Amino acid sequence: MAVPQRDLIFGAGDYAVFAVMLAVSLAIGIYYGIRDRGAKNGVQTYLMGGRQMHFAAVGMSISFSFISAVTILGIPSEIYIFGSMYVWLLACLPIILLITTEIYIPLYFRLNITSTYEYLQLRFNYAVRILGTLAYIAQTVLYIGVMIYAPSLAFSQVSGFNLWAAIFTTGIVCTIYTTLGGLKAVIWTDVFQGAVVTVILIVVMFMSADSVGGWNEVWLANSRSNRFDFLNFDFDPRVRHSFWSIIVGLTMLWTSIFATTQSQVQRYLACSTERNAKFSMVFGLIIAVVVLLLCTGLGWVMYAYFEGCDPLISGQVSAPDQLLPFMIMKLFQQYPGLTGAFMAGVYAGCMSTVSSGINAMACVTSEDFIRPFVKWTDSTMTIVAKLLVFAYGIICIGFACLSTVLGNILQTTLSLLGVIGGPTLGLYTLGAIFPMANSWSSFAAFFVGLALNTWIYAGSRDYPLSPQLTVQFWRPKVRTIAQCPVPDVVTTELMNSTVVTYTTPLTTADVSVFNITTTPALLPVAPTERPPVADMYAVSYAYYTSIGMCATLIFGLVVSLLTCGHRRAKDIDPNLVVPLFDHWLIKPALPKSFRRLMWCGIDRENWDEDSYRPPTRESPKKDTENGEENPAFEMKSNAHEV
Repeated sequence: MAVPQRDLIFGAGDYAVFAVMLAVSLAIGIYYGIRDRGAKNGVQTYLMGGRQMHFAAVGMSISFSFISAVTILGIPSEIYIFGSMYVWLLACLPIILLITTEIYIPLYFRLNITSTYEYLQLRFNYAVRILGTLAYIAQTVLYIGVMIYAPSLAFSQVSGFNLWAAIFTTGIVCTIYTTLGGLKAVIWTDVFQGAVVTVILIVVMFMSADSVGGWNEVWLANSRSNRFDFLNFDFDPRVRHSFWSIIVGLTMLWTSIFATTQSQVQRYLACSTERNAKFSMVFGLIIAVVVLLLCTGLGWVMYAYFEGCDPLISGQVSAPDQLLPFMIMKLFQQYPGLTGAFMAGVYAGCMSTVSSGINAMACVTSEDFIRPFVKWTDSTMTIVAKLLVFAYGIICIGFACLSTVLGNILQTTLSLLGVIGGPTLGLYTLGAIFPMANSWSSFAAFFVGLALNTWIYAGSRDYPLSPQLTVQFWRPKVRTIAQCPVPDVVTTELMNSTVVTYTTPLTTADVSVFNITTTPALLPVAPTERPPVADMYAVSYAYYTSIGMCATLIFGLVVSLLTCGHRRAKDIDPNLVVPLFDHWLIKPALPKSFRRLMWCGIDRENWDEDSYRPPTRESPKKDTENGEENPAFEMKSNAHEV
């Protein structure tokens, strides 16, 4: 493992800045914990912010769940090693915005739900609801563990700060302020932390560009190594990042997150109206575009800074996620506090993801596993929700610690976004768009999609790409240590060939490092014989969500037709199905006969969405303080079994 240079350590000013960021985040949680202590309908205030949050604050919170610490560290490393194809992610955001705001947000507001998975019970049955909830909790616990571990590891290895101290500090502070203040604390700390991230990234990018001679030098350095490559339109699904893998694959991946995960939907529903929820989504993605552009610029600057002496090959760092902190510490060691401010920004991105995740898990556990079976008072449910937040925080810290021991767990966890997200998106799409889908088909289809994704991912670990295929499909750019000072160059063997663990914003894989020449090293053939099916295992991680979603949809629709689901679809409440084929963007291109066929007997012509009034979450005739059941849970499933 690489050891940072002795003079690259945190000073008193750096620790002070870092501590201030943690203290302010904690203070926000304490403030809302005290302010809302006696709030009416406390559990809704605690878990949903009282459904009166400002759209701009919610939008900032949404954006910095999208922009995590792994993103801040991973995108510059992605640009540094693989070039600029990842920038096409910016083109995905308008598509994600359109799908989420036109299909899913109106559906959730129409039903006035708290847990995203309430919809699955209303549309199908309680078993499907529990299936979705369990999948989300498993995915989120593992993912948050990595969100704590990954930046802590990078920080500790480049600064000398103790890894365990970093993990426990991050996890405990997040857990405390989320436990105390609930969703309001999560959202307003996201606003504060998001402002910190944005300002710090702007300062760091321009100061680091000046250190290499200005933007003209940055342009020339990246042009010499062909890092401004935006025109890879290869249709081969094994190519890691092409135009198609990003536009198709990552669009589906992030749609699954923004449209179906509780941590995102909970934010939309914290707004007072559907219109404000849509505004929050627009505002959040605008902020995300700004931060993504800043991270991309930092990647270009970072290559210009390390152009002649790659820290990975020379052994100055052990993983690409450490490149950006290493550059910051080298550049700004003479500016007390600036390095601490940067790491505070990285941890702000981490804490935003962690706090929103544990709050969301507490919400779905409370709403999906506890509230339907008990008649506890509102104050009791608030206490239960706080205990759940605290418990999930401790569990995530434990998994972050486990990640330090189990090497492959990092790779497995980061891939869960696509492996589980695809079948989940397929499950919601079955229910929302296809009236013929029934509970039997949806339940089975989810497992088919999940099994297929898991099989492909497991196969990719058993049959990794050979070095030659890695170069062919991953297409890393040339790096050199020709200009490294002699003491920084480790051994000839290391200079010729080595392998490091590379964490992208969304996945982890083994990446070959090149020698000091300007062409890739001649790497040996992998000893394991690859069967023909291994080509399927080599599919880009970006397609996992699309594969899982398509498998879930196809299998679900086939089973629905075989079980005659289309015959009973007419009995489904129209408010549970989105008339996608009647949307104003699609309707002119489709004949009325086809659109009527897709209604499956539902009386869509006489359906007036504007006149629908969802069940209120609290009835004035019932006293929630005396333990009356939430009216939303008195609704029966509208799915009819065969």
